[in-house]
Formats: sequence, structure tokens, C-alpha cells
Amino acid sequence: MTLTFWGAAQTVTGSLHFLELDDAGPGGRPTRLFLDCGLFQGRRSESRARNQDWPCEPSTVDAVLLSHAHIDHAGLLPKLYRDGFRGTVYATHATVDLCGLMLRDSAYIQEKDAEFFNRKIRDKGEPEVEPLYDMADAEGVMGLFHGVPYDRTFQVPGGIDVVYRDAGHILGSASMTLDLPGGKRLGFTGDLGNPGRPILRDPTPMPPVDWLICESTYGGKTHEPADLTKDRLAAIVTETAARGGRVVIPAFAVGRTQEIVHTLDQLWNADRLPAIPVFVDSPLAVNATAVFQTHPECYDADLLAYLMTDPSPFGFERLEYVREAKRSKELNGLRVPFVVISASGMCEAGRILHHLRNTIEDDKNTVLIVGYQAEHTLGRRIVERRDTVKIFGRPHTLRARVEVMNTFSAHADEPGLVHFVGSLDRDRLKTVFLVHGDPDRQALLIDAFAEAGLAADVEAPARGDGVTL
Repeated sequence: MTLTFWGAAQTVTGSLHFLELDDAGPGGRPTRLFLDCGLFQGRRSESRARNQDWPCEPSTVDAVLLSHAHIDHAGLLPKLYRDGFRGTVYATHATVDLCGLMLRDSAYIQEKDAEFFNRKIRDKGEPEVEPLYDMADAEGVMGLFHGVPYDRTFQVPGGIDVVYRDAGHILGSASMTLDLPGGKRLGFTGDLGNPGRPILRDPTPMPPVDWLICESTYGGKTHEPADLTKDRLAAIVTETAARGGRVVIPAFAVGRTQEIVHTLDQLWNADRLPAIPVFVDSPLAVNATAVFQTHPECYDADLLAYLMTDPSPFGFERLEYVREAKRSKELNGLRVPFVVISASGMCEAGRILHHLRNTIEDDKNTVLIVGYQAEHTLGRRIVERRDTVKIFGRPHTLRARVEVMNTFSAHADEPGLVHFVGSLDRDRLKTVFLVHGDPDRQALLIDAFAEAGLAADVEAPARGDGVTL
């Protein structure tokens, strides 16, 4: 059988790995499986080109094994459906519920982006573009989902037994093991969580595997201690409020937003926040928070205990969830200190752009970055503290303070990755394939594995590279 790395290969978005068996499956052809089916996010021209191509004909794919609901792992599923896929998408129950929200939201964005682009070029006589996919495609692929529980074996086409284990990354996220023909086992970390974070359990260890596909986002990086999170967040909010400014937090609608809200909830209950308004300005985040509340089976012991004294861990007196665009626009006219949490997490689209446009030129304000910022994104330019950044195509001087907190990261850092991989059966592990990471991060992680005495080969495959298992 062959394993081809098609997405998140020497980059951090667009996760897609293609497994083709040597059997005579349906129609006399080999069984074909995708591990993840994620949207590549980056420069518009490159993204459109990459998101159009598949490693095989979509109608011949028998199943997709989905690690979690983030768009860079699940966001191409409607496109796969549009191009002919009618197999099964396997995911945890929480991931199914989140995908129901996120894929529809992504389809809406695809449609609106196409409309906006076509309006710009209509007078130039250039050919109009179609959206990558639309709402009908998102609805169609949701009908192919099959929910599975953690820690229970299920079988997929090709007679492969699969087990999902809690990856501790976002609600419903899973690592997976695939028991392949011939008694061999392939492991895939998906996105591995950062231990000690609120709400979710720590990543579940993986049993022995022969090959491992491993994320590498934070190779060479060590996160700040988790116990500093509350102190630093409280200090940033308090100091900014004292200057009369606002704190703008770009955050992914699923996972990061709920962690920040829960941390603010704890600080509020401890009387450690100034009495200023806090807004969650993202309809998707509002809906995702409702999904979080329906899946307590994913909570860690600390949150379950917290619920005994505070039955509303994602809400407090000064917090307002914002759905309507009219209310969102009103926030930019406020003349009092406040905190706003808004999507998207890398500042590439959505309401966060309006908040940044009205914030970054005033040095009283703070932009708080709480997640990874990919290359060529507005978020990365803000982290790099460039003098001028473009928002909606217009230059803006960056005068606001920029704070970066990686304690909120949903990814394991280098020590976490070394520990997870180092805990595997080293005599059995043959090869580790690094994915979901920039090349410089992967090189540092390869060195860290060597220093830890990992004897397995460690490779960083490029897009289109394939190996025989």
C-alpha cells in the first residue's frame, strides 16, 4: 500500500493524506482512504490552485477519516462532495456537530468571496469565478458523516480497524490508529493538544505503531507555563482598561474562543477583572459554544468540578455574545474600554478585520494574539509588529500594543511532541513523517527527536511525496 502526503506537507494548513491499499476493492480498484480533507489557507492565488487538485479522482475515494473540525482539516469536504465523493466520513460525535456549523459557515464565506471578486472584475470583462463550493455541497457532505465514539474499534473499507483517541486539541479532536493488512499499524496524531489546558482532557497516549504521521507546528518552541495564563491575561486587560483602551483578541471560533471565555469567567468570579464589557463577536463562535455545552463527555476533570459551583462556565455578568451585524458595528463606536473576541483567528476574514481597522492606530489599545499565525496572513504581520499593515486593501499604521500569549495554543509544543512520540514503542516504530509544520520548525523537531534518542527515521515529506508501507 502507498501513503501520499497531499496537504499540510511542509506547511501548516490543508491537511490531507492519501492511503491506497493493494487490494481489489469496489469496482475492482484499490481501496482509497483520505486522512483529513482540509482547506489550504494562504495567498489567494496559491490557495485556489491547491484547493482545486486531488491526489485521485474523488468519486473513487471510499472514506475519509477526519481528525477534527477545524477548516484546515475538514474544510475541503464540501469540495470533495462537489467533485463526486459519495463515501463515508468518519468522525467523533462532537466533530460531526461542529462540522455541521463550520462547513456551512465556510460555504457561506466561499459564496460571498466569489460574489465580491466577481463584482470587482465584472467591468473589466474578465471571466467570473465560481465559489470553491456552496451551501448545497456542505449540506450534501454532512449527509455522509458517521459518528463514532472514542476508544472503540470500528472498521472502514479495506477491512482496516480504526480507533480514535482523544487528541486534546479541540472539542472532539482525535488521534487515530489504523490496523493495516499484514499486522502493521499506522498512527496519525491529527493536531495534538497542549496538556494542561482548560476544558479538555490531555491527549491520550497512542499504542505501539510501525509508522507515525505526526504534526510539527511548534517544533523548536516551548510554550509558557499554563499556570501563568490567568495572571497575564488579567494584567493585559487591566492595564489596557487603565489606559482607556480596548483589547482586541483574534481567535478561532471553535476552541480558542471558548478557552478564553472560560478563563475570563474564572477571573471574573475571582474578582480579578475590571468591570468593563466583554464581547464575543462571531455568530459561529456563539453557535460553537452551544455545541461545547452539549458535549460534557469531552470535558476534563477540572471543568466538571468547576460546574459544581458555576453551571455557566462560558458566561458571566459582563459578557455579551454578539450575533447581529448591526450590534457588531456598534462596538466600534464605543468610547469606553472593552474586550472583544472575534474571528478569524489569523485575521484573514470576518468581523475581526473591522475591529482591527478601528483599533491598531491607537496606542491605548492592545491586540492580543493567542494562536499560531501562518505565513502571509495579517495575523503574522501583526505578530512581526510591522510598521504598516493592510486591512481591506488600505494601509494602517500599527501603533497599538501587540501581546502574544502562546499558553492558549491548542497545539503541543516541542517538549510535548517529544514526550508523546518518545512514549511509543521505540523498537517497533520505524518512521515518523512530520506534517503540519513549516520546514524550519520541522528541522528543529528532527534535531530534538535525535537528542531524545529516538532511533526511528524522521522525515518531512513534501506535497506529493509518497511512500510504500
